[in-house]
Amino acid sequence: MSKELSGTAKVVETKVRKSPATARRRSNSIFATMSVAHVDDDEVHNPGEIYHVEKVFPSGDMYMGQWADNWPHGHGKYLWADGCMYVGDWSKGKTMGKGKFSWPCGATYEGQFKNGYMDGEGTYTGSLNDTYRGSWVFNMRHGKGVRSYENGDYYEGQWRRGQPDGKGRYQWSNGNQYIGHWRNGKMSGTGMMIWANGNQYDGCWQDGLPRGNGTFRWGDGSFYVGVWSEDPREQSGTYYPSSSQIGSLDWDPQEVYLVNLSDCGICPGEKIPEFPSQKTVNWPCAVKCLQKNSGFKNYKVNDGRLRRASVDGRLSTGDSSLGSESDLSSEGSNECLRSGREVDGGVATGGLDKLRGYRRPHIVIKPAKTQGHTISKGHKNYELMLNLQLGIRHSVGRPAPATSLDLKATAFDPRDKIWTKFPPEGSKHTPPHQSCEFKWKDYCPLVFRTLRKLFKVDPADYMMSICGNDALRELSSPGKSGSFFYLTNDDKYMIKTMKKAEVKVLKRMLPAYYNHVRMFENTLVTKFFGLHCVKMTGPSQKKVRFVIMGNLFCTDYAIHRRFDLKGSSHGRSTAKPESEVDSSTTLKDLDLNFIFRLQKSWFQEFCRQVDRDIDFLGQERIMDYSLLVGVHFREISHSGEPLNTYTDAAKDPIHIGNGVSEGSAHRPSRADFDILLDTNRWASIRLGSNMPARAELTVRRNSGELQLVGEPTGEFYDVILVFGIIDILQDYDISKKLEHAYKSFQYDPTSISAVDPRQYSKRFRDFIFRIFIEDS
Repeated sequence: MSKELSGTAKVVETKVRKSPATARRRSNSIFATMSVAHVDDDEVHNPGEIYHVEKVFPSGDMYMGQWADNWPHGHGKYLWADGCMYVGDWSKGKTMGKGKFSWPCGATYEGQFKNGYMDGEGTYTGSLNDTYRGSWVFNMRHGKGVRSYENGDYYEGQWRRGQPDGKGRYQWSNGNQYIGHWRNGKMSGTGMMIWANGNQYDGCWQDGLPRGNGTFRWGDGSFYVGVWSEDPREQSGTYYPSSSQIGSLDWDPQEVYLVNLSDCGICPGEKIPEFPSQKTVNWPCAVKCLQKNSGFKNYKVNDGRLRRASVDGRLSTGDSSLGSESDLSSEGSNECLRSGREVDGGVATGGLDKLRGYRRPHIVIKPAKTQGHTISKGHKNYELMLNLQLGIRHSVGRPAPATSLDLKATAFDPRDKIWTKFPPEGSKHTPPHQSCEFKWKDYCPLVFRTLRKLFKVDPADYMMSICGNDALRELSSPGKSGSFFYLTNDDKYMIKTMKKAEVKVLKRMLPAYYNHVRMFENTLVTKFFGLHCVKMTGPSQKKVRFVIMGNLFCTDYAIHRRFDLKGSSHGRSTAKPESEVDSSTTLKDLDLNFIFRLQKSWFQEFCRQVDRDIDFLGQERIMDYSLLVGVHFREISHSGEPLNTYTDAAKDPIHIGNGVSEGSAHRPSRADFDILLDTNRWASIRLGSNMPARAELTVRRNSGELQLVGEPTGEFYDVILVFGIIDILQDYDISKKLEHAYKSFQYDPTSISAVDPRQYSKRFRDFIFRIFIEDS
C-alpha cells in the first residue's frame, strides 16, 4: 500500500458507504488495509448523510470513520504522522464527546472532549505513570480530582487552573501528609501537617509555609503555640511541656522551616507533551471545495496554506484574507460556501462570515482612544496633582514595621489619621517642592498599607505609577456625583475625588470591607488602595478628599464596548446614536444587546461570588452600585466587518505569528484559544479579568412593553470580558429616600435606581443572572 501511496501527490481516499452497524464495526478496528481511489472519483452524498470513509493525507496523517458534509462526524480514528492518535467521537471536524488520545511517548488521556479540548471527566496517564483522574476544563485540571505523581506522592481534592486549589490532602511518599487549604498549588489558609514521626503543625499557612497563628505538637503531648513566620524577628510563642516531660526544652521554632519542612516540597509532576487541541487537523477536502466554488477560484494551496493568487498567478506572501487552512475547519462550511457571494475580487465574504460559525456582525467598532487629557503646567489642577503625588510618595515611603494581616480593631478607628504639613522650603520629614504649601491627611494608614499588601501591590511600583515622571490624566467630564476622575499614565490606578459623606461611608464599612476582600480573593467589588485628603492654604482653605482605586480596564486587550449595569430601566440609556458610540462611551442597561455565556466552572464561580458580594453590600446598607463590563471582540475589525487583518496584534498577548512575517497582520482563529488557555497564560485569567466567553446578540421587540433584556438571536462572538462591581459608597441615606419618594410619584417605583438596599440587591441579582448564563 505504501508504494501505491508514494506515487501520487494528491489526497487519495476511498469512501465506502456502510450501514451504521457496519460503520461502527469498521471504526473499532485499527487502520486496516485500505483500497485507494482517486479523489475525483468521489460519490455524491446528500447533505447531512453519514457514511464511512478511509482517508490518507499528503502529510502522512490518516483518518478512518464516520463522515458527513466533508467533516468527520460520528465515531472515527485519526492517526497523525508523528504517532499521536485519537479514537472517539467527532462533531463537524472537532473531537467532541468520549474519546481516547495517545501520545508516542506512551501517555494517554481517556475521557470527555469538547470542541477539541480535554473537557469534562477524564483520566490522564503519563509516560512515567503520573496519573490524574477527575475533572478537566479547557485542557486544565479543574474541579475535583486525584493525582498520583511519578515520585510516589499523592493528592486528592480540589483543583483550579491546573493547580491544587481549595480543600485537599497531599501525601508524600515518605509518609508525611498535609490536610487543609491550597491556593495556586501551595499550602495556604488553614491546614494540618502531620509528619511520619507523629509530630504535627495545625494552623495558618501562606505560600507553602506556616504563617500566622499555629500550634506545633510533639508525639509526647507537649506543644508550642504562637505566631509563626519564616522571619525569626516576627516569630513569638509559648512552649507547654507534657506532664511527663522533665527539664527545659532546647528547641528553636525555626527548626520547622529548616528541618521539618525541608523534604516536604510539592512534586511538579509530569507535563502533558502537547494538548490534543493544539494538534493541527487539515481537511484537504475542504480546500478542494473552496477551489471548486466560484467565489474562491483565485485561491491556491501552497505549503498547506490557502493563499490568494494575483493576476499573473503568483501567490500572496501573507494570508490577510483567509488565514491558514486550519481556519477553514469550522462548522457549516459547505452551507456557507453555497450561500456565499462574490465581492472584492472573488472573495465570498458572506460565506466567510459563516465559515467560523458566526454571521456578519451587527456592530461597528471604532479605534480605541486614550482616555482623558494629560494634566500639564498651566492646567487648573496642576498644583493639586503635584500635591497629590508628593503626599503619596511620603505616605508609601514612610518607614513602617512589618505587619501581619491580622489587624487590631484600633487600626480601623475612623479617628485614626495622620496630618503632615508640606511647606515649599521643605521640613524635617518632607522634601522641598515647587507647589504651594499644603497639608496632607492619611486616613487609617495601617489598614490601607495592609490592603495593598493583601492585593499584592508592590510599594515601589505603586509609587512609580502615581508619582513617577509621567503626569496624571483627567477624564474629560465629572461623574454623575460631581466627582472628578484621574488616571495614572500606565492605566493601573484611578483616583476619584470624594464628598465628605462618601468618606464617612468608606471609613464606617472599612472593617467589613477588609474582612470581605481578605476572605474572598476573587471578589468583584472595587479594590481600594488609599484614602487621603489635601488641604490647600490660603483664604479658601479648600479640602480635596480622594480615594485611589484599581482601574478595572487596565488590561492587555483593547476594550471595544463598556457597559454600566444596574438592573433598572428609568434613565438607563445613552442618548447617542450608534454612529457616535466608541470605545470610551459608557453604555447602560437599555443599550445592552448581548447575553454573555461563561464556561460552566467559571459561571458557577461567578454566581457564588456575585451572591457573596451582594450580601456584603446589603449588610452594609449600600445601594446604587453597578456592574461595569468591558468587552473585547476577538474577531471584529474597526469597520465592523469580520476580522481579516488583526490590527491589535501588537497589543494582544495571544497573538501568534503562524508564519506571518513581521509587520503583517494575523487573523486569529479558534486555535488561538489553545495559547490563551495554555498553562503559562492562565495566570492572567481570573474571575472578572481577561475571561474568555461568548457573547450572544439580542434584540428587543418593537412593542409598547419595555424589555430590559432582549431576546437571543443565535449570533455569537468570541469575546474577552473584564467586569467588576463599582460605586459601592452610596448608602440609603435621607437624600436617597427622598429621591425614591419623589420619583415614585412620576415613574414605576421598580424602575428607578433609588430603592431600599434589599430591593436593590434582589433586582440587581436577578438582572445579572439573566445576562450572564452558562455556556451549554
